[in-house]
Amino acid sequence: MTSPNSPRAARHIQAAPSQSAPATQHGSMPVKALVAFLSAVVLVLSGVGYFTVGKLGNDISSASNLALGNDGGFKDKGIDGAVDILLVGKDSRTDAKGNPLSEQELADLHAGVDEGEENTDTIMVIRIPNDGSRATAVSIPRDTYVHDSEFGNTKINAVFALHKSAKMEELQQENAEAEALGKKPPHTEKEMEQASTEAGRTGLISMVRTLTDVSVDHYAEVGLLGFVLLTDAVGGVDVCLNNDVDDPMSGAKFPKGRQTLQGAEGLSFVRQRYELPRGDLDRIVRQQAYMASLTSKVLDSDTLTSPGKLNKIADAVERSVVIDDDWDIMGFVTQLAGLAGGNVTFTTIPVTSISGTGDYGESVVTIDAAEVHRFMDDLAKSQEAAEDDKKSEEAAADGAANDGEKPVAEGLNLHVLNAGTIDGMAGGIGTWLKNVGYTVERTANAQSGIYAESQIVAADANDERALALAEQLGGLPVTANEELEPDTFIVVATDDYAGPKDDSAMEQEAEAESNQVAEDQQVGTPGDDFGTAEVAPEIDAGGDGPRCVN
Repeated sequence: MTSPNSPRAARHIQAAPSQSAPATQHGSMPVKALVAFLSAVVLVLSGVGYFTVGKLGNDISSASNLALGNDGGFKDKGIDGAVDILLVGKDSRTDAKGNPLSEQELADLHAGVDEGEENTDTIMVIRIPNDGSRATAVSIPRDTYVHDSEFGNTKINAVFALHKSAKMEELQQENAEAEALGKKPPHTEKEMEQASTEAGRTGLISMVRTLTDVSVDHYAEVGLLGFVLLTDAVGGVDVCLNNDVDDPMSGAKFPKGRQTLQGAEGLSFVRQRYELPRGDLDRIVRQQAYMASLTSKVLDSDTLTSPGKLNKIADAVERSVVIDDDWDIMGFVTQLAGLAGGNVTFTTIPVTSISGTGDYGESVVTIDAAEVHRFMDDLAKSQEAAEDDKKSEEAAADGAANDGEKPVAEGLNLHVLNAGTIDGMAGGIGTWLKNVGYTVERTANAQSGIYAESQIVAADANDERALALAEQLGGLPVTANEELEPDTFIVVATDDYAGPKDDSAMEQEAEAESNQVAEDQQVGTPGDDFGTAEVAPEIDAGGDGPRCVN
């Protein structure tokens, strides 16, 4: 069921004028701080921060009036248990200070014609527990369908542009009214651009806060140029491709296998989405694999001991990154002094569908807000707490195995949906399945009206593994959904479910659901995939080499 929404008027987004953004000065950092900071922010889409060794004088562009944190005054540790950084990648033809890019730079970027668009096609939340023990960079797909209080239902990558355009139109109208009365316009072009950009940033921050239920303590914005400059600064980034690629739209033309990309090649690699099996979803995987490899490269001793490379990194960030002006970088890196590359992870928010339908028939990614909130809450746990939880699950699985319960087959991915009225049912069943040894990708409430009885949903209703699982869960019927992957099963529980479950986990889940603030009506209509297609694998910045991707 979709939310009602009145048609939105088309808005013309004006190109940004060439101007300098307000800049702040930061002092030098020791190498130890460099390592910690780099790991925390993982240099996503060119990195966030800047690094100077043995000298002062570099500056980084800053953004103000963003109302960060729950009250806009956050400076140190996150009040929700974690420090949350919103990182936005923008398709900009200017550098961080508003200066136009050179013709050669534009050609290297394959930026195309500037039509005044304000694309924020890469949106990530970097969540770092207050103890600084780990960092998780969470991608938000550009087509994620959300409800904006001012503009109605829209894809999240349009939120910045909608708010910026609305503010620009408001200020232009005020100027026009003044001129009609023979008065001097109250706003200069520079003032209107600054105010409208602030409105765009604030609108996006607010939407991300609503979507994830995190405070959003810091903001970083990166242009296309950052990828090129940072890739060159570290001497190239290692990647691995499953197949040859040749995409004239992005400029990506690479053979399959492992290779080292330089400058503009790196940007082409992460921008390609055409001719990929899963389009933009595979692009997300590429971005995450690239960023993990970049983080590893920066943390390498050859980089950390090279003043030349560190100075190039500083110059790259100075030209391509904007951060909020309340960011106490030195205090931040001190807090994160023990963070290592292996504790930096890249993942994606859970979704209910990657083939949903928006209000106007457009293809969208749908989400369950409560599920996203629980997912982000888990990421606020310290590394020690997360490892303890994993050990507890493994111990429970061992106990279940000793009781004679074991998975009916290896390599199955299960999704557990509560289609009834009994709170906590999905959590109780999902925990029992995990304890037996299954991989449970998600537990959530089912969309209303789809399921009338408990069942197992598989690509093939005659799949012997599905039939065995159904028997293990109390003799459930098996139904078919050809959109599912062969190894993916959906476990649906209604009020008639009488199979095994973990009562303690069910009670905890029920309590959490009762305390959960009621969420808005479902935004968009989920597709037949029901979110079972893997949006992106979990990737970390450790390991011996780059992950091979499509």
